Amino acid sequence: MKNYDVIMIGSGSAKRIIGRLINKNPEIRIAMIDKDEPGGVCSIRGCIPSKRLIYPGIVIRNIEHAKKHGITVNIESIDYKTIMGKVQDEIQSNIQKTKFKFNNATQVDYYRGVGAFVDNYTIEINNEIIKGDKILLCLGSDISIPQIVDIDSIEYHTSKTIFLENSLPELPRRILIVGGGYIAAELGHFYSAMGSEVIIIGRNPQFLPQEESEVSKLARKILSNYLTIITNSEVTKAQATADGKQLMVKNRTSGETKSYTGDEVIIATGRRSNSYLLQAEKSGVETDKRGWILVDEYLETSQKNIYAFGDANGKFLLKHKANYETEIVYKNAFLNKQEKVDYHAIPHAVFTYPEIAAVGLRQKEAVEQYGEENILIGSIRYENTGYGQAMESKDFFVKVITEKHTAKILGAHIIGPYASILIQEIITQLYTKERTFSPILNGMHIHPSLSQVVERAFARLKPVNQYTPPI
Repeated sequence: MKNYDVIMIGSGSAKRIIGRLINKNPEIRIAMIDKDEPGGVCSIRGCIPSKRLIYPGIVIRNIEHAKKHGITVNIESIDYKTIMGKVQDEIQSNIQKTKFKFNNATQVDYYRGVGAFVDNYTIEINNEIIKGDKILLCLGSDISIPQIVDIDSIEYHTSKTIFLENSLPELPRRILIVGGGYIAAELGHFYSAMGSEVIIIGRNPQFLPQEESEVSKLARKILSNYLTIITNSEVTKAQATADGKQLMVKNRTSGETKSYTGDEVIIATGRRSNSYLLQAEKSGVETDKRGWILVDEYLETSQKNIYAFGDANGKFLLKHKANYETEIVYKNAFLNKQEKVDYHAIPHAVFTYPEIAAVGLRQKEAVEQYGEENILIGSIRYENTGYGQAMESKDFFVKVITEKHTAKILGAHIIGPYASILIQEIITQLYTKERTFSPILNGMHIHPSLSQVVERAFARLKPVNQYTPPI
């Protein structure tokens, strides 16, 4: 049996601290376990390769809209295979970089396979037993597949499989996407821009249910120019037909059932815990009823010196949150700190068309927590700024939510070009001690620049009962 100072399960965010551990103790022994290619979901099956898909889609939409600026241009062709080839190049580059990092660190033993507990601090991997003084569980999450009758009778894809080499070598003519959240919105944008006929089928009555209602409404309005969005409906059955892959879809309110047929089906209905692979119960590591690993405010599990972070603990399944938690674990597990996690401002973005970004509370949540009389809301459309007018933007907007008596920022929601960039000014302010919007109003903004849309949203704060949604 091999003994290690540290066992890491999952080679995503956890790998960020390997260099520091080695510099701190050149004699340290680290075991890195991953059931997939090294690098983590973000690098090889998610965030990074997906942007190689999404950005060409944005370029296409911008070209299509050039005419409103007096520019006539035609897209002669879209080379789908070249775009997918660049995705594969990105994935392989990320894998090789991580392998190089592991292979060139004599302190690290890399194990490719599923690691599972057999006892306290003891793991079996590839029929070998290893033991660790400290164990870091950064094992990510898994694709969630809904219960659909005969779904396995058709070959379907997920956000994981579409990035596998030769998974979709030819652009499908018709695609059915099951799910109405972030992944569905991003993939729907890409494939529709490439030229596929896309139908998104969501179970929730609201498209993009995690977003502010006005944001979801506008996103649906604009995306519906390029694809079909069906909400409040669930897929009940799948079957192969002579015409393609058919899904039976039932409206959850009326009970009416319709069928939709596509050449390909993509399941994008969220993620679930994969801690069942870990057999955590054999180690004293507790999980909740959904399988997410329970941690305290220091990210330590119910077993001392075993930490769970990233998707593994089920809190905010976002890469930047996992990176943040990695730093907390490093301080607490290896520097003897007692630093608590703080989730007061976890931002996110949806890289669809139009782009969406948000941080903090939605209006309904703010009202519930602070009371309607204690919050102010401000909003402004891009077109109400000089740069927004130059862009000939229509409908895109910024919405901010603040606490009335303290000027604290409670939430912000942006939909439109560069949303993920524009919101950073607000996010940064949320990580100051005061968390107020005063520096945003008092800070000098370049005129005319699109950043003024953020400044002016805070300059238009109104009581809830006087707020008029921008759409």
